[in-house]
Amino acid sequence: MVEITGMKQVSEVVWEIPTSYKQGMVVPARIYATKKLLGGMDRGVFEQVTNVASLPGILKYAYAMADAHWGYGFPIGGVAAFDMEKGVISPGGIGFDVNCGMRLIRTNLRFAEVKPKVKELVDLLFRLVPAGVGVKGFVNVSQSQFEEIMRFGVKWCAENDYGWDDDVSHVEEGGFIKGADPSKVSTQASSRGIRQLGTLGSGNHYLEIQVVDPSRHFDPELAKNFGIVHPDQVLVMIHCGSRGFGHQIGSDYLRVFDGAMKRYGINVRDRELACAPFTSKEGGDYYGAMVCAANMAFANRQVIVHRVREAFKKVFHREAEALDLHIIYDVCHNVAKSEKHRLNGSEKELLVHRKGATRSFGPGHHDIPAPYRQLGQPVIIGGSMETGSYLLIGTAKAMEETFGSTAHGSGRTMSRTAAKKQIRGNELQRSMESRGIYVKAATMDGLAEEAGVAYKDISEVVETMSIAGISKKVVALRPIGNIKG
Repeated sequence: MVEITGMKQVSEVVWEIPTSYKQGMVVPARIYATKKLLGGMDRGVFEQVTNVASLPGILKYAYAMADAHWGYGFPIGGVAAFDMEKGVISPGGIGFDVNCGMRLIRTNLRFAEVKPKVKELVDLLFRLVPAGVGVKGFVNVSQSQFEEIMRFGVKWCAENDYGWDDDVSHVEEGGFIKGADPSKVSTQASSRGIRQLGTLGSGNHYLEIQVVDPSRHFDPELAKNFGIVHPDQVLVMIHCGSRGFGHQIGSDYLRVFDGAMKRYGINVRDRELACAPFTSKEGGDYYGAMVCAANMAFANRQVIVHRVREAFKKVFHREAEALDLHIIYDVCHNVAKSEKHRLNGSEKELLVHRKGATRSFGPGHHDIPAPYRQLGQPVIIGGSMETGSYLLIGTAKAMEETFGSTAHGSGRTMSRTAAKKQIRGNELQRSMESRGIYVKAATMDGLAEEAGVAYKDISEVVETMSIAGISKKVVALRPIGNIKG
């Protein structure tokens, strides 16, 4: 375990690093982890989370969730809330793949019905949903239409025959975040994003066919609220974001912020934490562009849902409606949002950065769709392609402790380069198929990078946040078919 001067254990799975650890820390840092997960974290997590704790206007704590690992600026798995007047906005606290997120779709199919057709289904989806570096989608839009997508996300999709009426209400923020400003998006960013709707991209993004895994967890009383009623029910999970569009916006504004910090007298411990006051012109411009990328990501996942419905219809010879291919929910995990939270006894509007972290609002919150409002917000935690995923719900304690935030996935323990040195993609593909997981990938190197051994134990990450009371388990899911970028 990395030795951190002054770090103390606050509870079974909460650790705190005091402001005395590093000169300039404004607030302490908190890490959510079992002793095993803490021992496996690289020193970069501790250095980055304490650097975040030094940013102007940060409130309460800088957080690293149970899946935390080294990232750009913020650790991946990092959360920080800032005062709207005195605080900053930082692309390093959001990530280059703006609104990389998770979407979960249910079906009324059972494993026995799908198992004989998994290869046919995955092969068709691999053709319908482009995966890999630089791929383009089938949706052709004009620049003005793309600007509408930047503003209205899933709402645009539903109005243009790429969605159902109830899709919008089952996506975080109703499918689009307010405040998008396409005029703040560069021509280069637009040109990269305009043809990428309905594409997975590369890296750890995936489109996965899953089945309920009662051996790990299945709460039938909670699960039925999400239309999950059978212990062998089949679901579909999508993990992707804003592709090259969001990446270009992040790159553009990191250059802007590098100069802006000098003008505003801001010094950061790491240039990857380049930022600007949220109330500044530069901060406002970036926020307007970042929201455009977030809304494009919502739309990207929506077009993939459209293709999923087409594929299931063709393979199972039934209409998508008859197969109950409804969205359970969609959550972001790379975004900054203006949210109201209680702080020191009163409600205050804050700018909450979640990078590789997921919103986990508790029961009764007005931003949760009506069918789930009394339960808590659905939280989708994606695991590796070998280990499976989870559906959780948010809690009141998350609202009190972490600004309504929890982990987002399993989190890497091994670099992509190291994984490729240890694992051969074609051997992994054969091994997975022998274990009942049929996988198609754009490249074998890309497949090797995403091997399960390169990630933390997803069940331990989820259990950590459950012990902390930050999110609550509903159902575990295991993969039976997977498409990788």
